[in-house]
Amino acid sequence: MPTGVAISDVPEQLFGAAERVLLRDGPSALTSRAVTTEAGCAKGVLHRHFADFDAFLAEFVLDRVRRIDSQGAALRNSAGTGTVADNLTGALTDLFGSVAVAIVGLVTSRDDLRARLRRTTPTGIPVLTEAAAMVVSYLTAERELGRIAADADVDTLAPTLIGAVHMLFADRKGTPPEAGAVHKVVTAVVAG
Repeated sequence: MPTGVAISDVPEQLFGAAERVLLRDGPSALTSRAVTTEAGCAKGVLHRHFADFDAFLAEFVLDRVRRIDSQGAALRNSAGTGTVADNLTGALTDLFGSVAVAIVGLVTSRDDLRARLRRTTPTGIPVLTEAAAMVVSYLTAERELGRIAADADVDTLAPTLIGAVHMLFADRKGTPPEAGAVHKVVTAVVAG
């Protein structure tokens, strides 16, 4: 590896490399060597910016979780437009079509990482917990607009939707589900 070459925005470059390795090769292939090789930098670069590899992974997961916040704002802003099922289908397809499914596998497979993440997400699984909060916020807005039943239990509907749609996307290497399959699940859960 070349030395003495300045790298701009090192954490983001390393996070991007981690995402590529995770998506391509899965959680078990995600090592500090794989990340730095993918990023085209020396292994020491990662350790100059993070206390250890689990600290790096925790920051990587939290960075990707923060992206859900912007998706959540967009979903909530769509309240009152289109159809509820279409809005949820689009948002959940975008969420689970991204690195989210792979992150769930990463978090569940690494005890030390999960322990670190418990500091910010004391219950649930990061990504899924934030996704459920995103859906609760959206469904609450739609309930206030009268577009779903006034007595709809959004706190139960949201994790039900997240779990059901996650199951459709759970095969990391398989073909992603068609929009119609996601829409069918969303419609059944919301209507139920």
